[in-house]
Amino acid sequence: MIEENSSEQVEGLEELPRKDDELGQPAVERRAASLSSSGVAAEQVARVAAQAAFDKKAEDVIALDLSERSDVTDYFVIATASNNRLADTVVDEVELRVAQATGERPLSIEGRAERTWILMDYGAVIVHVFTPEAREHYGLERLWSDAPTLDIELM
Repeated sequence: MIEENSSEQVEGLEELPRKDDELGQPAVERRAASLSSSGVAAEQVARVAAQAAFDKKAEDVIALDLSERSDVTDYFVIATASNNRLADTVVDEVELRVAQATGERPLSIEGRAERTWILMDYGAVIVHVFTPEAREHYGLERLWSDAPTLDIELM
């Protein structure tokens, strides 16, 4: 077994390329949120999703801007539904309103059977609808505490 600090190489294996270029710069530089495949700005999808969740009585709705912190997605929209049935209703409303406003449909929806944490994957936007207990348990805001929140005015 080769230790991490060892300078030996395993015969026949090439050294993997670094994620940074030779100057230490990230290989892929991200400066702004991306567009969807149909050209809709991720921020617009996040705003519509947040408003839809709020309109269906979800609480503590926030949108985290991960565009400079994640290569996986640009925004997390996080909302709390007071019970399982409301979580399902919030997801239905988000799906409908995002489709109406932007033409976007989720790539997948996970957690619908359990209805304690339902995840809607729009690619550049991930919508999380939690019950209060699940939101506290998983603590996405704590995990991403360095991410700025998107300034959204829910009305």
